[in-house]
Amino acid sequence: SAAAPPEIRLTVNGAARIVAAPGGRRLSEVLREDLGLTGTKVGCDAGDCGACTVSLDGRQVCACLVPAAQAEGASVLTVEGLAGDPLGRRLQAAFHAHGAAQCGVCTPGMLMAAHDLLSRILLPRAPAPARGDILDALGGVLCRCTGYIKIVEAVESVARGDDALTPPAAGPSVGASLPKLDGLSRLDGSASFGADQAPPDALWLRVVRSPHARAAFSIGDTAGLAARFPGLVLVMTAKDIPGQNSFGVYPDLKDQPVLADGHVRYRGEAVLALVGARAAVDAVTIDDLPLTWTPETPVTGVGAALADGAPVLHAFRPDNVLARGMVECGAPEDALNSAAHVAEGRFETSFVEHAYIEPEAGCAQRKGDRIEIFACTQAPVMDRDEVARVLGLSNDAVRIIPSACGGGFGGKLDVSVQPLIAAASWLLDRPVRAVWSRIESMASSTKRHPAEITARASCGADGRLVSYEMDGDFNTGAYASWGPTVAGRVPVHASGPYRVPNVRNRARAVYTNETPAGAFRGFGVPQAAIAQETLFDTLAIKAGIDRLEFRRINAIHVGDATPSGQVLAASAGLGECLEKLRPHWAAMLADAAAHNRRDTRRRRGVGIGCMWYGIGNTSMSNPSTMRLSLDASGRITFWNGAVDIGQGSTTVLGQIAADALGAPVELLHQVVGDTDLTADAGKTSASRQTFVSGKAAELAGAALRAEILRLTNAGPDAAIRFGGSVLTVEDGGRMASLDLSGLPREPDGSVLQGVGTFDPPTRPLDARGQGVPYATYGFAAQICSLDVDLDLGTVKLHRIVAAHDLGRAINPMLVEGQIHGGIAQGIGLALMEEFIPGRTENLHDYLIPTFGDMPEIEIILVEDPEPLGPSGAKGIGEPALAPTAPAILSAIRDAVGVIPTKVPVLPHRLWELMREREAVR
Repeated sequence: SAAAPPEIRLTVNGAARIVAAPGGRRLSEVLREDLGLTGTKVGCDAGDCGACTVSLDGRQVCACLVPAAQAEGASVLTVEGLAGDPLGRRLQAAFHAHGAAQCGVCTPGMLMAAHDLLSRILLPRAPAPARGDILDALGGVLCRCTGYIKIVEAVESVARGDDALTPPAAGPSVGASLPKLDGLSRLDGSASFGADQAPPDALWLRVVRSPHARAAFSIGDTAGLAARFPGLVLVMTAKDIPGQNSFGVYPDLKDQPVLADGHVRYRGEAVLALVGARAAVDAVTIDDLPLTWTPETPVTGVGAALADGAPVLHAFRPDNVLARGMVECGAPEDALNSAAHVAEGRFETSFVEHAYIEPEAGCAQRKGDRIEIFACTQAPVMDRDEVARVLGLSNDAVRIIPSACGGGFGGKLDVSVQPLIAAASWLLDRPVRAVWSRIESMASSTKRHPAEITARASCGADGRLVSYEMDGDFNTGAYASWGPTVAGRVPVHASGPYRVPNVRNRARAVYTNETPAGAFRGFGVPQAAIAQETLFDTLAIKAGIDRLEFRRINAIHVGDATPSGQVLAASAGLGECLEKLRPHWAAMLADAAAHNRRDTRRRRGVGIGCMWYGIGNTSMSNPSTMRLSLDASGRITFWNGAVDIGQGSTTVLGQIAADALGAPVELLHQVVGDTDLTADAGKTSASRQTFVSGKAAELAGAALRAEILRLTNAGPDAAIRFGGSVLTVEDGGRMASLDLSGLPREPDGSVLQGVGTFDPPTRPLDARGQGVPYATYGFAAQICSLDVDLDLGTVKLHRIVAAHDLGRAINPMLVEGQIHGGIAQGIGLALMEEFIPGRTENLHDYLIPTFGDMPEIEIILVEDPEPLGPSGAKGIGEPALAPTAPAILSAIRDAVGVIPTKVPVLPHRLWELMREREAVR
C-alpha cells in the first residue's frame, strides 16, 4: 500500500491547520480541496491569470505555483480571512462601493494583490501612491469583465483614506448607482462557482479530446482499463449516451455530438470520457487508450470551404455553407454609379477567445428519475432542454441550478460540461463533477467568428451616404452553434447607424475544420463595424468633411427607415452622442497636432467609431417571465430566471421590480435561475435582459402592487409600507392595512403574487431582409487618441471618450463598468487577440488586455428613452464593445496614414503596412 502523505502544518487565516498532502501538491488545491476555502479561484494552473493569488508570509503569490511543502510553517491569508483584517475590510467595502467586482471570479486575486500592495508597500509612505504603482502591483491578475478601471479607483480610494462613499438617498432605486445586491458574496469568497460545489463522493470526469482537426477513429476494447487503473469506473463513449448524441442551438441543427462517433471535425473535439476517482482518471495516458486514428485533410478558412472540390463536412450542407442572410433595399449598384465618392475594401478578422477567467465546470447528481445539474451557464432553460434530449428524458425531469458564473460573453451559451456529467451521473447513479483545464477550455470552446468581408460605399459631394454593399463570410468552424444568428444579424447592422437609401448586405456562415465559432458579445456586428466605419472614414476624407461631422450628417434619427424597412418610432440617440463628443474631439485633434509637431518618432492619431445594435433576438420571439410574491410573514421574493454573468442583472432587475412594486430594493429576496423555481427568462445574451426581463420584472412588480391596492381599495398613487405580516397602505391621508397571515397560501408559501411577461414586438424578415428585426436599438459613438511608434509598429492608447445611448441608465455605476469592460475587449479585438488552435491555448500565449493596456476612459451617458423598455431602458452589453475597434483603427490611420484591414493590428503587421506605404512613396 502507498505510504500516507506527510502532514503539513500551516496557519491559514489566523488558525493553525494540519493537512495530509504530498509535498508537491499545489497550495491552491490544498486550500480548495483539503480545507474547503474555495474563495481562492483557479483559472489557469500556470500563474498566468492570478485568480489564485493569496498572501504567503505577507507576500502575494500565485497559489497554483506554490508546492504544499513550501507552505510548511507559513502563514497564509486568503480572501475568506480579509474581513478579519481592518485593511481587508476597507478594501472589500471599497470594491463593493465602486462596482469593482463584476462576475467576481478574479476578485479574490485582485483583493489579495491590493492588500499586499497597501499593507506592505504603500501605506507606510506618504503621499498616496501613484496610479502606476497600483497598476504594477495588481498587474499579475487578469480580469475579462471590468476593464480594470473601477478596481484601480477602489484601491486608490483606500490608499487615500476616503473609501467611505455616501450611499444613494432613500427613495426610488432606478437611476441610482446602487452597489450590487449580490456583490458581497463576490468579495468574501462565499459565492459558489461551478468548480466550488460537489458532494464529497462525487466522481471525476475527464474528457479525452482529438489531437486532429479532421480524422476517422475507432475505439477498441476498454474493458481492461478498469483493472489496470483501480478507481476508474466508466469509459463513456458515444454508444453510451442514453438519448440523442447531439446538441445545438437550432432545432434543425443539432449537429454537434456530445461524444464524437467515429469521426472528429476539429482539434479538441470530445471523443470519450473517463469517470472515476480523480487519481485514477488522471493516471490514464493517451497511450493507454485503445484509440486508432486515420487523419484526413482538414478544411481551413472560408475560401477553402467554398472552393470546388473541397471536402464536404456535413452531408446536409454539400457546399459547407451553414446559413445565409441578406438585407436589400433600393438599387445600390445604380446609386453607386451616380455617386460623387466611392470607397471599397477587403477586411479580415481572426478567431477571438472569450478568455473568461473561470473555465467551464459543474456537477450532476441523479435523484431517482430526475437529474440535477449545478454548473456555470448563461441559459439554464436551454441547458435543461439540451440535457433532457441527451438523456432521453422529459424536460421536467431535468433541473438546472446555475452556479455563480465567472464570465461568459456568449461562450457559456453553448453547453459543454452539462451533457457529459449528466450522462455519466445518469448511467452510474453517482454524483459526477468536471472542471475543464484552461487548455481544454480554450481548445474546445466556441470563439468569435473570423470574417472575410468585402464592402463598398458611396456618398454625394455633400457627404450624404448613397449606397452600401457588403459580402461577408463568417467561419463558423466545425459545428453550427450560433452561426445562423450571425448570418442573420450582420446584414441588418452592416451599413451602420446611418441613413443609407440603397443597401445590399449579404452574409454566410461557413463550416470548416476549425474551432467552432459561436456567440461572442456582438454576434458578428463588431466585425462588420470595422469594415463599415473604415469605409466611411475614407468617404469623409474624399469629401473633405470632418470624420465626426460626416457621421452626424448621416446619423439615423427617429422617423427614419432602416435598410430593413423599419421606421424608428423612438429612441435613436446617435446624433446626441456625436454632439456630446464634439468638444472632446476638437481637443483631441488639437492635442495630436501639437504632439506631432514636437515628436517625430511617435505619431499621435485620433479616431472615431459608431455603432448600433438590435436588442434581443433577430426577428424572433424572445419572451421573459418574472414573478414577485409575498408570503404570510411579509417576505418579498423575486423569482428571477435571468442568470447574472457579472453584468449586474440581479441588481438591475431588482431595482426595476422594487420600484414598480413601491418597495425598498433591499427587501427583495431573490431566487435566480433555478429551472425548478423560476420561469423562463430567456438567455443572458444579445443585451436583452435589461430590456426584456427588465420589462417583465416591471410588469410583475406592478401586478403585485395592483393586487395589494385592490385588496385595500387604494388608488394608484398610494404608498405601501412593507416589512412584516401586516402591510400598511396610505392613500391621500386614508390608512388601510392588509394582514397577510390571514390570506390563503399557495404550495410555495406565497399569499400574493404578481407575474409579468414581455416579448418584444418584431416581424420576420422576408427574402430581401425587409421586416422588423428588433423592437429597439442601442447607439454609441466612441473617439480614441493613441500614439504609433514609427520604428516598432507598437500602439499606445491614451484616451477614449465613449458616448452611449442606452435609453435609461437603471444603475449608472454598473453601466460604466459594462462600458469599461466592453472597451477592454474591443482593444483586444483591435490590437492583440488572435486564437490559433494548438498555439495560443493558454493565457500566456493568448494575450488579453491587462491593467497597463487600458487608456483613460471618459463615459457620457445619453438617455433617449425607449417607451417599450422599463423606465425607458434598452441595453448596454454588446454596444459597449462594438465601436471600440473601429475607433482605434481610425486613429491608427489618422496617425500614420495606413489603413489596417486585418485585425488584430499586431506590431509586425502595422510595421509592414508602414514600410509598404514608404515603398509606394
